[in-house]
Amino acid sequence: MLEIYSGKNALKTIQEQGFKQELFTNFLGASGGPKWFTLFGLDKYLFGDFFKNRTTELNLIGSSAGAFRAACLTQNNPVQAIEGLAYNYANTVYSTKPSAKEISEKAVGIVEQLFTGNGADEVINNKVFKAHFLVAKCNGLTAFDNKIMQGAGLINSILLNKLDRKLLSKQYQRYIFKHPASNLIINDPYNFNNVYQTLTADNIKSAVLASGSIPMVMSGVRDIHGAEKGTYRDGGIIDYHFDFSLSNNGSDKRVFNKHSLHEHRNERDGGEIENGLTLYPHFTSAPKAGWFDKTSTRKVLASSYENTVLLAPSEKFIRSLPFNKIPDRTDFTELDSTTRIKYWEKVLEETDKLAECFHEFVVKQDLTKIRAFRP
Repeated sequence: MLEIYSGKNALKTIQEQGFKQELFTNFLGASGGPKWFTLFGLDKYLFGDFFKNRTTELNLIGSSAGAFRAACLTQNNPVQAIEGLAYNYANTVYSTKPSAKEISEKAVGIVEQLFTGNGADEVINNKVFKAHFLVAKCNGLTAFDNKIMQGAGLINSILLNKLDRKLLSKQYQRYIFKHPASNLIINDPYNFNNVYQTLTADNIKSAVLASGSIPMVMSGVRDIHGAEKGTYRDGGIIDYHFDFSLSNNGSDKRVFNKHSLHEHRNERDGGEIENGLTLYPHFTSAPKAGWFDKTSTRKVLASSYENTVLLAPSEKFIRSLPFNKIPDRTDFTELDSTTRIKYWEKVLEETDKLAECFHEFVVKQDLTKIRAFRP
């Protein structure tokens, strides 16, 4: 039911040392809306058991739905938080033809519930599990909420991306809203301009909301506290399923927003962190780099996944689900609310089977189950 894929460096390391949580220094959470429900059981197991007693740093990097997950999984009670998110998301109901304003307001409510109590402080002050939320700052026509202007900008994005993914940097800038003590570096083969912005109590909710603000569907988030003024949207625009590598070796190569540079230097907790592996639970074994690659034949680079272990549900598992598929955003329009919620809740329940498969793999250490990752 669960398939395990590994980049070549990760496989070599695991063969030498066994599969254990200490090998991982990074955790990825991709965009994809309710597709993340497929990973619900794994999230609960990974942060309720596998990583539970960890004492060394683990960086969680998420875009869109992955950012929402990271915001839960870096709280003091990650299982309770991710269960709350799943319940609130699954039970969200919209009017027949919701406006961007209505959808955005519902998302604000989900974020508020996600950070209920001391959730925001717990994320910011977590010394082991360090959150990073990826957001796309928009330039030109894509910065407008007017659908005609934004639509024209997105058409231009499609054309630029078709020519060369690097050209998207003319319209979008990657913002990494990061844990105050993070030394994480994103090594991007496409050379998007990275800006590292420290998370604070004043910007954490806006950062998570922005990371999930889908173009044309939701309103952009304006002027996030501490960051450069402008419009911020879904992190999946640039980083839908990711096509970069990660390192944890200091801040000398990084670009910081002018408001956060001095603050970050004062907060570094000293020493370099040895680069480890990246664990990536994902709903497909064929990731796409960016939002505009969803229907393209472009593949991610093998070099971006050399140190990554990807966990994905098998086709057999997916066929066993209601409607023989994993949830997606079209369910909001193609299913009535009662049917959709019942379907999604069944999927959430079924994903415990994936967690059981992973637990069995870890206990038995049957490394023959690991497949080579091939884009």
